[in-house]
Amino acid sequence: MDLNGKVALVTGAAQGIGRCFAEALLKHGAKVALVDLNGSTGEACKEALDGEFGAACSLFITCDVGSEEQLKRAFKKTTDHFGRLDVVCNNAGVNNENDWEKTINVNLTSVIRGTYIALEYMSKETGGKGGVIVNVASLAGIFPAPHGPVYTATKHGVVGFTRAIAATSMLSGYGVRINTICPAFVDTPLLNSVNCEEMMGKYYKFKDSVKMMMQHYGILEPSLIVQGLLKILQEEELNGAVMKITKSKGIHFEIYETTLIQPELK
Repeated sequence: MDLNGKVALVTGAAQGIGRCFAEALLKHGAKVALVDLNGSTGEACKEALDGEFGAACSLFITCDVGSEEQLKRAFKKTTDHFGRLDVVCNNAGVNNENDWEKTINVNLTSVIRGTYIALEYMSKETGGKGGVIVNVASLAGIFPAPHGPVYTATKHGVVGFTRAIAATSMLSGYGVRINTICPAFVDTPLLNSVNCEEMMGKYYKFKDSVKMMMQHYGILEPSLIVQGLLKILQEEELNGAVMKITKSKGIHFEIYETTLIQPELK
């Protein structure tokens, strides 16, 4: 995909991976809707990006992705403002084992809902022009993390949903490629959650072992995750791919053995 002139919506865009996604998309000529719950951080992010790319190239929308109403409104504001939608990055996420229902709502439910809303705008089946959806998961979506069982469940859910809906898109002719990125530990504010007993609850006792894991495996810079995003956007054959990003191997893919017979549309 040539990003010049395209429109992207990024959730969790005010900081961390989401902000880096937004900046990269702007650098490649796209216009970006910055969607985030944190109003002050989001406005500061937009102001900084405006200085480099111009105010007309981005739009900040305060949104709790866990709210169906707010998420639908964010998509509508984006298309009303920019006139189209080509790329959606469902990136917003939390790590809160204590409030596990919130973790499920933000990490999994909002990704599913965000994908379905995106398809309403982009699918050729509903009059759209096609596009790309990128759902951000984690290596915890492939390997279990004992210090975060609910976080693990949500990220496994994102991987499974993305692979399945990508196959649906191909079989149904949506014209939308859907892929997921599974990074290891990334240098973002989310890492600090393991130090918060209020968020981790009974799993707070694992904080020292998690820190040892971080030291052993290393911590990724968000710029490497951006490289993964651009690879997905630019390589048209990628659909249903599960991209892993680690310190030792960089960008690579999880390979699954296909054993199920896929349905055919008649």
